[in-house]
Amino acid sequence: MNSSENSILKIYASSTDRLGFELLYEHLVVLAKEKGIAGVTVYRGIMGFGLSSTRISSSRFWELTEKLPVVIEMIDKTEVLESFYKSIENDLKSISKGCLVTIHPIDIKLQKTGSKE
Repeated sequence: MNSSENSILKIYASSTDRLGFELLYEHLVVLAKEKGIAGVTVYRGIMGFGLSSTRISSSRFWELTEKLPVVIEMIDKTEVLESFYKSIENDLKSISKGCLVTIHPIDIKLQKTGSKE
């Protein structure tokens, strides 16, 4: 597969960020599924901070914080991800907290569909 035809869209946010009454990462995963994005994974970090952070968030067992970094990762054709981003751009700009969005071309070596259970 040609690396320029496929990309990975990454959205860096916090596990506590909300869009309205929904958690941002949950909203984006459901929306991506509805829009037919090929694949989405949400990763929760164990430690991190952003430009507007006043402190480092950490998952150390003695800290009670639930605020941890998350990365929402989506893989599909570049044009599909660009279109999806345009559909969520205003939502991301409207949230009160910060986020970072990147898109990078990727080279898919294997895409094997499993059987549906």
